[in-house]
Amino acid sequence: MILINLLPHREEKRKRRKAAFFLGLGLAAAVGVAVAAMWYLVLQQMTSNQQERNQFLIAEIQKLELQIKDVATLRAEIDRLKARQKAVEDLQTDRNIPVHVLNELVKHTPEGVYYTTVKQDGQVLTLTGIAQTNERVSELLRNTSNNSEWLTRPELVEIKAATPQATARDQRRLFDFSMRVSVKRPQVEGPAGAASQPGAAASAPVNPVKQP
Repeated sequence: MILINLLPHREEKRKRRKAAFFLGLGLAAAVGVAVAAMWYLVLQQMTSNQQERNQFLIAEIQKLELQIKDVATLRAEIDRLKARQKAVEDLQTDRNIPVHVLNELVKHTPEGVYYTTVKQDGQVLTLTGIAQTNERVSELLRNTSNNSEWLTRPELVEIKAATPQATARDQRRLFDFSMRVSVKRPQVEGPAGAASQPGAAASAPVNPVKQP
């Protein structure tokens, strides 16, 4: 027996193919949306992690900035303390300079030399006095130039014959002299290193330091 299909099978196949196409299209769209959503979530997570890292870095940078400020403050405080220490040491040394200078004069002044005035102005010491001979003044210049720890660069300003004062006891010829000499400090080992230059000016009359 022969069966003949009189139904519109071509239309049915077309409808099934069309339904399969839309179903595949819908599935593809769903998969695309799911992938896009997952990628969006991944991006959001990466962005959140990066923001957390940025916040951490900002916090650490702020801590470092505070530490840098603290270090700068400590350095400034140390510099101020060093300046105060140096000022105290310089003051202590300057206070003793006249004593050292007078000791040096006593030590290096030869016999036959008398001082009438000793005046210090800054680092320059001006000496005026009376000497028995020119050789005595030359010896004084050599002593202060080569052997003195506190005096240096002596310079003779003037030497001339003194006005004779005739007395029954002494009628020797004398010489008035004036000289300049620089005051220095010896190199002192210590926490502050070498001492600084003298600052205070001093002026003091001195009696004759040696008798012939």
